[in-house]
Amino acid sequence: MTRDRVAYDANWRGRAFTVVDTGGWEPKAEGLAALVAAQAEVAVAAADAVLLVIDTTVGATAVDEAVVRVLRRTRKPIVLAANKVDDARAETDAAALWSLGLGEPYPVSALHGRGSGDLLDRILEVLPAAPTENPSQVAGPRRVALVGQPNVGKSSLLNRLLGEDRVLVDAKAGTTRDPVDSLVDIDGEIWHFVDTAGIRRRVRTASGSEYYAHLRTTAAIEAAEVALVLLDASVPLAEQDQRVIAAATEAGRALVLAFNKWDLVGEDRREQLEREFDRDLARLSWAPRVNVSAKTGRGVNRLLDRIEELYDKHTSRIGTGELNRFLGELRDARQPPSRNGKRLNLLYGTQTQVRPPRFRFFVNDPGLITRDYGYWVENQLRDRFDLEGVPVSIDFVRRS
Repeated sequence: MTRDRVAYDANWRGRAFTVVDTGGWEPKAEGLAALVAAQAEVAVAAADAVLLVIDTTVGATAVDEAVVRVLRRTRKPIVLAANKVDDARAETDAAALWSLGLGEPYPVSALHGRGSGDLLDRILEVLPAAPTENPSQVAGPRRVALVGQPNVGKSSLLNRLLGEDRVLVDAKAGTTRDPVDSLVDIDGEIWHFVDTAGIRRRVRTASGSEYYAHLRTTAAIEAAEVALVLLDASVPLAEQDQRVIAAATEAGRALVLAFNKWDLVGEDRREQLEREFDRDLARLSWAPRVNVSAKTGRGVNRLLDRIEELYDKHTSRIGTGELNRFLGELRDARQPPSRNGKRLNLLYGTQTQVRPPRFRFFVNDPGLITRDYGYWVENQLRDRFDLEGVPVSIDFVRRS
């Protein structure tokens, strides 16, 4: 199931470290399997120690022995885990793995957790001393989730930003299955970019690996401050594109619409794309659009500038005095709606949260708010305080 390198934070006996899960490694793999193996080799090269997991019920295969020969050349500490030892009777099978020449095999059961403590103790023994730098200086809190349909170029864009093949890219749709975290330096600031699995259909109709990929993608969106939605500019907008965008906006994330594969777009397609946007995405007029090409690098720097701007807006706070002066201007600019001789009165307001910005406006009667007037107030708020690209929430409540 695993294809990319997927990193997880771990802690054992007060020692923090990172576990990098990799895809199946076969030294003579071909096609997509070769790309998976290459990612595993990169993970080994960057690691301080290697945990080799072997299926005890099968024993050491020719592929396992080939992998061991490759690992020995790295001169990295190697810990051998004999997996699927679910009870004491299987421990004799684990002893047969001494033949690999990697030292003591540690019998464990990933299914039940059996033997995991002894294995973790051994891992701590082979790890080097902890680095002296402050982890908070390495991994800042700013997170960007790359989301979109399968095969729109999310992984290609992330590789372009990193300047390396961090994530598998293949013509076959659905290559990425797990969210892949990478650190990107933007103007001296460290950002987390998370490449996610392509959302193909509604979660209720997904099954198997696609179902779990959907759940992980949703979690990645909710953990991010900025959602970078990639759309294939060379083909018509699809209903699934709108679902992906809805997932980002409903989570309250700052939103950038990146139209990828712009190098494939001709003049006719550009005009058609404008009509499609006006027809299907008119409600997202507040979201910035950037035309990019992950293949050629076109527009990538402008995209990074937009992401920085949106983060600042997403976390901005407007003072109560400034906000109430704005409400006074609204009362003068447009007559509030009325019903049965009673007119709406905007009394005062305050900002109640950031990420995303949320406001509470106190009125004499919330029932007098019309949909049109509510949208107008929201748009005026965006224009006045430069909140383009940020979902804004306004609660109209009765003054108690």
